[in-house]
Amino acid sequence: MSLKQTVRGVALAVSVAVGLSAAATTTAATAASYHTSSPLAAAAAAPTADWLHTEGNKIVDSAGNQVWLTGVNWFGFNATERVFHGLWGGNIETITRQMAERGMNIVRVPVSTQLLLEWKAGQTVMPNVNLAANPELAGMNNLQIFDYWLDLCEKYGLKVMLDVHSAEADNSGHIYPVWWKGTITPELFYQGWEWVTARYRTNDTIVAMDIKNEPHGAPNNPPRAKWDSSTDQDNFKHACETAGRRILAINPHLLILCEGIEVYPRPGETWNSPNTDPDLSPNYYYNWWGGNLRGAKDHPINLGANQDQLVYSPHDYGPLVYEQPWFQGEFDKTSLTNDVWRPNWLYIHEDNTAPLLVGEWGGRLGQDARQDKWLKALRDLMGEYGIHHTFWCLNPNSGDTGGLLLNDWKTWDEAKYNQILKPVLWQHNGRFVSLDHQVRLGGNASTTGISLTERYADGSQDDDVAPTAPGRPAVSDLTATAATVSWAASTDNVGVTSYEVLRATGTGPAAVVATVSGTSYRAVNLTAETSYTFTVRARDAAGNVSALSPARTVTTLPGVGGGGCAATYTVSNAWQGGFQGQIAVKNSGASPTNSWRVTWTNPSGTSISSVWNGKWIVADSRNTVSNEPYNGQLAAGATTTFGFTGTGAGTVPADLTCSAS
Repeated sequence: MSLKQTVRGVALAVSVAVGLSAAATTTAATAASYHTSSPLAAAAAAPTADWLHTEGNKIVDSAGNQVWLTGVNWFGFNATERVFHGLWGGNIETITRQMAERGMNIVRVPVSTQLLLEWKAGQTVMPNVNLAANPELAGMNNLQIFDYWLDLCEKYGLKVMLDVHSAEADNSGHIYPVWWKGTITPELFYQGWEWVTARYRTNDTIVAMDIKNEPHGAPNNPPRAKWDSSTDQDNFKHACETAGRRILAINPHLLILCEGIEVYPRPGETWNSPNTDPDLSPNYYYNWWGGNLRGAKDHPINLGANQDQLVYSPHDYGPLVYEQPWFQGEFDKTSLTNDVWRPNWLYIHEDNTAPLLVGEWGGRLGQDARQDKWLKALRDLMGEYGIHHTFWCLNPNSGDTGGLLLNDWKTWDEAKYNQILKPVLWQHNGRFVSLDHQVRLGGNASTTGISLTERYADGSQDDDVAPTAPGRPAVSDLTATAATVSWAASTDNVGVTSYEVLRATGTGPAAVVATVSGTSYRAVNLTAETSYTFTVRARDAAGNVSALSPARTVTTLPGVGGGGCAATYTVSNAWQGGFQGQIAVKNSGASPTNSWRVTWTNPSGTSISSVWNGKWIVADSRNTVSNEPYNGQLAAGATTTFGFTGTGAGTVPADLTCSAS
C-alpha cells in the first residue's frame, strides 16, 4: 500500500565498476600516505564534549544546551557501489563544505549490514571514483574514503548519523521489509552495529545510529515487521531495543534512533487479524514505511539506564512518492496533523516522551500543487515544533524525489533549497549553527556559520519560557453530537503560535484531538448523552508548551425523540475527486425506536451522489436521510448503518444531527 513506486537511487544509470576480491582488499599499506583521525588518532584523544542526549522531547549537549539537528541524506555506501554516489562528477570536499556552508549540520549516511561485515572482516573495495574530480582519493579503498570524509566533516563542523538502510549491499535493498536476509541473520545485524560502534567509539563526529531504515510489510505476509512486546524475530521494537542496548554498552553517548513500521492493528485487532481490503484497511492502520509509530504508545522502546539516548524517527513523503488515501481529496496542514502525523508519531513529541527526528522527507518541487502543499505543511510543522530532521536527499539520482544537487553534482537546486529546506535549518542571528562546540559550520573561516560554543557564548539561550495556561474552556452550541469549545488566550514572552485541544471521554485518558491557531474549536462526531472533558494548552514558536488549562466537563444532549439517537460519520474509501462512506445510527436512549432521521450540510466542495439503506432527500446542500421500513426499529443500544458515495474530499460535516422517535 505504501510502496515507493520508483526505487530511490536507481533512476540514473551509474557507470561505476566495483570489485570485491582479495586483490581489492586493501590494508594499511595503501593508507600509509593518508592521515586518519578516525580509528587510531581518535583513540588517543581525550573524550570531547560534542556527545548529545535527550531531555523529554529535546536533544541537548552535555551542558544541557538545546540543539536542533537539521540535515540531509547522502546515499551510496548502502548500494552495490559501496561508496558515496556522485564522486563520478562532484568533488568530495566541495560537496561536504557546501553542505556545511548552506546550513546542514548533520548528514545521515545509509550503509548496509553486508558492508559493515565486510569491513569487519577486512574486506574493502577500490571504487571507480573519478580521480580527475577527486585526486585526493587516489589509492584509497572505500573504508579509507569513508574515514577521509569523516575528517572533512570534522573540518567543516558537520556531524554524522549512520543508518543501516538494508541487509545487503543493493541499490534496491530498502525494498526488502526486514533487517535480515539470506546469510545476514539478526545476530549478524547486531554484530555489524557493534563493530562500527567500537571502531569509532571515541570519534564524536558520529553522534547517532539509526538502527534500521523503514521496517515494513503487510500483515500475514511474511517476512514483515511488527511492533509489540514479544521477543519474536520480526518484532522491530525488540530488534531496535536489542541493537540499541548492544551499541550503548560500547558507547553510551550515542543517540539511538528507532523508526516506525508500516501497519499497526486497530483497537480490538491483533497481528493475526486478517488483512482485508488494503484500501479500506479496517483491521490495521497503514502509513509510510517506517512512519507508523502508533505501537510506541503501548509498547515503548526501553533502553534501560540509557533511556536518555532514545530518539524516535518516522519517515513521511508526499503524493509524488505514493498516492496515500489522505492525498486523494482536499487536505491541508491541519488535516495532515490531525489525521496522519499526530496519531502516527507527533503524539510522542506532544506527550514529551522523547524527541522526534524525521529521518526522511522531501521530494520534487514545482511539479504538483499537492506535493508542494505537503512539503510546505511538513516544513512548517517541523519548524513550529522544533522537530529534528534529515532531508531526502542530496543525491539527484533519487528516482522519486530528486535531490538538492542537480545531475552534474555541482549545481544546487536553489528553489528547493531556499523554499523548503533553508527555512528549517538551525540558525541564530542569521548564521547557521554547528553541533560542534569548537568548529563553525562551514569551517573555522566560515562567514555563514557559527560553532555551538559561539551560539551560547553571549549567555543567550533558546526561548525556554512557556506560555501561560489558557483560560478554562467554555462550551456553547451544544447538541447531541457537537460542541463549540472556546477559551481565554495565553500570553508568552515571544508569542503563542497554536493551541492543542485535549479531550477525554468519560473517565478515560485525555488525548490531543486538534491543533488550532485561534481560541475556539468545534468538536464534532460526538456521541449523545456522553460526558466529555476538554482542556487546552498553548505552544510557542520555540516548542515550549504551557500547563493545561482548568478542565471543562460537559455532557452532550440526548438525541431528539423517544429513543435517543447518535450518528457517526465515517469515510471508508477515498479516491481522486470522490469518496465512499457510511453513517452509523445508534439508539442511545433507554427505549426502542420506531424511526430515525439524520441531517447534515455538505461541507464546502463536497456533495453526496447516492445513498443506500436509507431514504435520501437533499435541498440547498442540506441532506436528510430517514430509515427504510426494515431498519427503523432499533432496540436500546442497537445500531444500523446506511452508506453513500460522494464527490470532493469527504470531510466530516460539522452539523451532523440525528433524531429518533
